[in-house]
Amino acid sequence: MSINKIKTPFLTRRDFMTVVSALVCVMLLPACSSKAKPVTVGLHIWPGYEPVPLARSLGWLDDKLVKLVQTNSATESITLLEQGKIDGAGLTLDEVLRAKEIGIPLSVLLAFDISAGADMLLAKPKIKNLASLKGARIGVEEGALGALMLHEVLLTAGLVPDNIKTVSLTIDQHVEAWRHNEVDAIVTYEPAASEIIKLGGKKLFNSSQIPDLIFDVLAVRTSLLNNAHTEALQHLVLTHLKALKYINTNPDAASYQMATHFKLPPDQVMSAFKGLVLPDLDNNIRLLSTSSPAMIKSAAAIAEILQKAGILHHKADLAGLLRPEFLPDEVI
Repeated sequence: MSINKIKTPFLTRRDFMTVVSALVCVMLLPACSSKAKPVTVGLHIWPGYEPVPLARSLGWLDDKLVKLVQTNSATESITLLEQGKIDGAGLTLDEVLRAKEIGIPLSVLLAFDISAGADMLLAKPKIKNLASLKGARIGVEEGALGALMLHEVLLTAGLVPDNIKTVSLTIDQHVEAWRHNEVDAIVTYEPAASEIIKLGGKKLFNSSQIPDLIFDVLAVRTSLLNNAHTEALQHLVLTHLKALKYINTNPDAASYQMATHFKLPPDQVMSAFKGLVLPDLDNNIRLLSTSSPAMIKSAAAIAEILQKAGILHHKADLAGLLRPEFLPDEVI
């Protein structure tokens, strides 16, 4: 079929990108080779990211296009991005803004989840309320989401950072630090949160109290958003959405298939998603792709909070942050 016969108004977004990619590849061969290396994506264990490893276990994720790298924490993912060892990662929106400030150019292709209670502050029984945190040792992943959560906790409690003792811990260290009485309270999330609650942790604060501030997103190095990687990135986004649909329609089967990777008994897997909103395609379009995307408004609010907290030192550049063109037209 000759290009001049294509009726452009009836092309879908995906068809248009495919035609453009083909034309550019013809002109730039061998730069646009099908032999492009797989896109490498770092993910630590977190319910919102779990559809992607599930898709891999179901055989839906093409490892010739996308390679998953399991990390122990968001901090490790950011370090690997900074070192150039991975191409993208599952991060919170505030982590993306912080990474951009230290010179890692990232763009957001997809919203994995919105935290509406899944991130929390757990405290020892002796701490009765937020005001009682004064003088407490609080565990937090400082280079990641924990810093934003802790800022909001202290603000709500009427405290300042000098009123507490911060204990820097990545998520993989949370349970052991609690067991060994190294902290009096901790900013954490699943699956560590369930273990700490079993050990006596009491929930004093959670992300439902700061709505629309905590988004987990697929962040990819901006330099990869070119024709050589279009197929891989479209495949990754579509595969996540397909696996999410599978979880919603086959929760029992999905629970058994996710249990080993998630390190939880099958009957506890779905409870780990409590407090999370998992956006489907329509909601991702609302968040990323409307004339006034909801996520860009949240990013601006987050950036302002991070600046006031001294976590960001410059005004965040939000231009080009969202790249919705990798969203599919439908999920079959």
